[in-house]
This record gives sequence, C-alpha cells and structure tokens, in this order.
Amino acid sequence: MKTLLVDMDGVLADVYAQLLKIEYEEKGIKHKIESLYGKMESEAFEDGYAYVHRPRFFQTAPLIPGCVQGLRYLNDKYNLLIVSSATEFPNSPTEKLKWMHKHFPFINWKQIVLCGRKDVIKGDIMLDDHPKNLNYFEGRKIIFTQPHNIYIQNPSYERANNWEEVMNIL
Repeated sequence: MKTLLVDMDGVLADVYAQLLKIEYEEKGIKHKIESLYGKMESEAFEDGYAYVHRPRFFQTAPLIPGCVQGLRYLNDKYNLLIVSSATEFPNSPTEKLKWMHKHFPFINWKQIVLCGRKDVIKGDIMLDDHPKNLNYFEGRKIIFTQPHNIYIQNPSYERANNWEEVMNIL
C-alpha cells in the first residue's frame, strides 16, 4: 500500500479563513480573496505571525470544505499520514492534535506526524499547499490550491483546487 502524506494547514485546516476572520474582527479589514493571490500569509496579513502564536488559533481553525469525506476515502485507500510542521509555534502541537481528534476521529494517533521539517518524512505521494515542502519531495507531488500558490506553475506538480479534485486525482 502506498504512503500518502497530507498536510494540515491549508489542506485540511482553512488557515486563510482563520486569518481573514481575525483581521476583520480586530482591525475591520475585509480583504477580497483575490487581493491575496500570490502573497505568502506573512505578506498578506501584517500581523499574521502574531495571530498564529495566539492560543486556540489552530484549535479553532475551520475545515476546508470536503476534507472530512476526502480524508475518510483516502484513509481506506492509502497508508495515510497527516504531516504538519507544528513545532515552530508553541501552542500548535497540542492544538493540532485536539483539532484532528475532533474533526477526524477515524485517524489514529499513529497517523499524525508533527515535525519541524517535512523533508525528513518519507512517502510515495505528498499533498501540500506549500512548494517549499513539495520541492524536496521525491515522490508524486500534488499542490493544493491556496491564495499564495495560485500562480505557481511547476510541471512536477499536479494541482488540486478542492477536495473533490483530490479524490479524483487519487
């Protein structure tokens, strides 16, 4: 059975929606999603780095539509590992585990890998929204569309714009 590595932030957890919500609630700034195209989160949200350091940021992030059904489907088809660069943010590991257990009770603790760098994790297929994680990966690469990567065209990537497309690809 092939090993599929699935990223959390930007693939399962809608980090952009979380950042947009905080930015609006605290600053009254309502971004049009198109204005964020091609910008990394740190460029799109002036205080984004501070936001992600807040307690409950990761624990309360909304789901990306279709990801629960998609992950359930993939869990039956692959040796599925959820891989997240979580150690940069002090609250992140605990919050991400709580978030996973709440939304994906069918994923067991052995399938969740929280790390500092994804290049140490091996698999056959990687689904991620950040090219920095896909670039080193030697297997099949699927980039999940987010505002920051919308303009990226790399012939070594397959693109999935949503979870329906992920399931069709895989």
